[in-house]
Amino acid sequence: MLTVLGRQFHSSQELVRLRAARNPNELIEQKTTVGEAVADNVARFGGSWKFIITCFAVLVVYTAANIVLGRNAWDPYPFILLNLFLSMLAAIQAPIIMMSQNRQDAKDRVRSELDFEVNRRSEFQIQGLARKLNLVSDKIDDVQDLLRTKISSAE
Repeated sequence: MLTVLGRQFHSSQELVRLRAARNPNELIEQKTTVGEAVADNVARFGGSWKFIITCFAVLVVYTAANIVLGRNAWDPYPFILLNLFLSMLAAIQAPIIMMSQNRQDAKDRVRSELDFEVNRRSEFQIQGLARKLNLVSDKIDDVQDLLRTKISSAE
């Protein structure tokens, strides 16, 4: 009986392992459109030190060139053209990053649904094992009672 119980426990563990092995990132990536992939890449680059350092370097070169050129500068101080470019960059980059964040939320939702599914099935398997263990315990108690009665009747 314990052998059968052990086999069922191992099969339930294998079921849980298979369910847990489903990768939510792979499930989401199967449905990824070109626009979503672009949004993810823009968000990845826009939130990196490489982007920050590049922007800082471009801003320094741009302002230095316009200051050195003085009256002949294409965008003299207060750098109105630069402000326009930065505003346009922010206006375009913000919704793209939000799209990427929405995709991350979707991945988190799928991950939590898969976790819930695994937990629910594990709970059912554990309840089944607990019932079987209780049955085994009851049968062992019955056998002990039977042995006690035979021992006491033999004395």
